[in-house]
Amino acid sequence: MEAHRILVVDDEVKMRRLLEMSLKNMGHEVVMAADGIEALACCDDAPFDLILTDLKMPGMDGLQLLRSLRERGEDVPVIVLTAFGTIETAVEAMKLGASDYIIRPFEMETVELAVTRALAMGAVQRENRFLRDEMAKGWGEFIGRSSKMQQLYELIQQVAPARSNVLIMGETGTGKELVARAIHQASGRSGLFVPINCAAIPAELLESELFGHQKGAFTGAHRDRMGKFELANGGTVFLDEITEMSMALQAKLLRVLQESSVERLGAHRAVKIDLRIVAATNRNLQQAVDEGVMRHDLYFRLNV
Repeated sequence: MEAHRILVVDDEVKMRRLLEMSLKNMGHEVVMAADGIEALACCDDAPFDLILTDLKMPGMDGLQLLRSLRERGEDVPVIVLTAFGTIETAVEAMKLGASDYIIRPFEMETVELAVTRALAMGAVQRENRFLRDEMAKGWGEFIGRSSKMQQLYELIQQVAPARSNVLIMGETGTGKELVARAIHQASGRSGLFVPINCAAIPAELLESELFGHQKGAFTGAHRDRMGKFELANGGTVFLDEITEMSMALQAKLLRVLQESSVERLGAHRAVKIDLRIVAATNRNLQQAVDEGVMRHDLYFRLNV
């Protein structure tokens, strides 16, 4: 587990020590404060990845601390711990952006789970801030700052960190591959971005291009060849003009999505892969399904 800087704010020494021990056992660096004022001073010294705060404290209480942090523009995740919980205080804490609200007495496993969840959410929020800043500059190969383009940037930002497959629809020349590349670049995936134009490769060659083949699998297969799916392991495959793929090959692609594995032509075993599929088309896919040129189950798998 990655180590993070966590601030524990509580006027009870025993509770501070208990939380400190638990968080250090999780591998985190822990700083402690006895009240909200001391906590703000700690935040001035260095940033934190997470703050755990008691609600009722002398001087500045937990809600006042949370409000002060937000007024200062700090969006660090905050977990509120209290023995004096009410619906009203819980609602107010959540309105101020608290990540979680835990009532005492509690099991330490509950706190540890909340900490893990809050840190993961904080990492996503930091990445989203970075992407927003980059997009505001005209991120990637995109140009334009209109409201429609801002909506596109926001959508890419939301989709990129997810593991789901993506379907991009739009007329020819509208930049579907640019969107696919942007999703890959912002996803944090370590593998390659591998584009395939399904309309530009003859149907009889597309299967070998995607899956690869073993030596002797067919006439002319003089050596083993890795397919694009294996090449993109850990990354993203962009399948442009997906409706141009034959129904038989669509069935094989569906199996790749279901099993997360590929089998080269002529091979007798499958290879596990970590792959994200981004597909694109300039056609109305529902109409393509109705016309029998697109598998309904594949459409369902891609249109996430």
